[in-house]
Amino acid sequence: MRPVNAPEALADLAPATATQSPQWGPESFLQGLGPAFGTDLAAQPVAAPHWVARSEGLAQALGWSDWLHTDAALALLSGQTGAGLRPHASVYSGHQFGAWAGQLGDGRALLLGEAATPLGPMEVQLKGSGMTPYSRMGDGRAVLRSSIREFLASEAMAALGIPTTRALAVVGSSQPVRRETVETAAVVTRVAPSFLRFGHFEHFAHTAADPAAGKRLLEAVIERYFPDLQGSAEPAAALLGEVALRTARLMAQWQAVGFCHGVMNTDNMSLLGLTIDYGPFGFLDAFDPGHICNHSDHRGRYAHARQPGVAFWNLHALAQGLLATVDGPPEAAGERLLAALEPYKAEYARAMLQAWRDKLGLRTEAPDDQALIDDLLRSMAGDRADFTIAFRRLSAGAAAARDVFVDRAAFDAWALRYDARLARESSDGAERAARMNRVNPKFILRNHLAQAAIERAGQGDFTEVHRLHAVLEQPFDEHPEHSAYADHPPAWAEQIEVSCSS
Repeated sequence: MRPVNAPEALADLAPATATQSPQWGPESFLQGLGPAFGTDLAAQPVAAPHWVARSEGLAQALGWSDWLHTDAALALLSGQTGAGLRPHASVYSGHQFGAWAGQLGDGRALLLGEAATPLGPMEVQLKGSGMTPYSRMGDGRAVLRSSIREFLASEAMAALGIPTTRALAVVGSSQPVRRETVETAAVVTRVAPSFLRFGHFEHFAHTAADPAAGKRLLEAVIERYFPDLQGSAEPAAALLGEVALRTARLMAQWQAVGFCHGVMNTDNMSLLGLTIDYGPFGFLDAFDPGHICNHSDHRGRYAHARQPGVAFWNLHALAQGLLATVDGPPEAAGERLLAALEPYKAEYARAMLQAWRDKLGLRTEAPDDQALIDDLLRSMAGDRADFTIAFRRLSAGAAAARDVFVDRAAFDAWALRYDARLARESSDGAERAARMNRVNPKFILRNHLAQAAIERAGQGDFTEVHRLHAVLEQPFDEHPEHSAYADHPPAWAEQIEVSCSS
């Protein structure tokens, strides 16, 4: 199968020409590297499955539109894998909340296999299909509420143009699952070119079971996913440098839409620069750089403003994992790996500044742009202005955003500077507004919207899930009939707590 450039592959949603069932390969990428990389085992299907939600757009892009409406699809995506497939749970390790956690792995995820698609080879994974050898005392199940949140978030992020794993479908069941209370089970089908994580290299740097496994993984990852790096004199440093650049750009995209991941452990960081593992995530309502979206993050390690720094820390952990693949004195090898990380800082700063310029409708560069942006963000934080609404309204001019701010005098002073900056570009106002509305979404997955959909789904009514999904698939459009989804959140939304429990 041909190599895949992951972010571009998932972003390209051109309609496929065929609508057939998945065409599975004989083995997945990690299965081809040997038994040290995981365990083959069957899924444990949920009882009496039923459809909760399906991504018709993704199905069309994969060539599976007709198949996704069959009983065979429902059976497969509920865990009834049958013959002809070799489901696989991957092993990896990692740091969780900054501490070494040792061996982890796919505790409730199971890779069905790798399918040939018009987007290139794609891994198809079930989340919630039962225990694996890496469940660590867990039951291997996922619950309906978190499955709906992951489905909506994955598809919302894709529509925002942010590299991400995708969610093909959610299958529900009346099967009970105990968390803080008894809930019902669900299975999410996730799709990506690869689910490889920083933790895969960390794992093989800390195990003596197969000393050559890390090198095999490095060679195979470059050959398959980073073919432009083949022939490099320093393959580990070359890979690390490319992963660092992709991660820097991803962090800038997260910050620019107010996305908070919530659990940026190294086992939740993608080697391909994708957003993976939607657990206690959230989008900012009021702009608060210190916002913590994960109720379990007691020290605020993964607060919104800290995400770029945490990503850089995680890249250092990846560098440590790659060190075991480099021959020669470890001190010199370590220095070369650290040097490969340095471009992260400049790339993040470049990508972030460009993102802010785009959001403000600035087509040219000026030395005072950073100060203009910083002062706006400082004012937004002080006034707890709604992040999404403020930027969306700015497309109609500073006056349109004025009522989002409490300190009107401070905003007016900033608006004079902003208007003067726009005047220096001599751009057409309507054209600028159109550009701004293509990067400043009107709709995001706010917690209270997800909660309302989840509560109705818990009563067996999935219409709100489908309605919200349809709007989030086109987040930059006006959707006047759904304008309530773009309003300020109600006061009770601040009481919603999202934790790692799912």
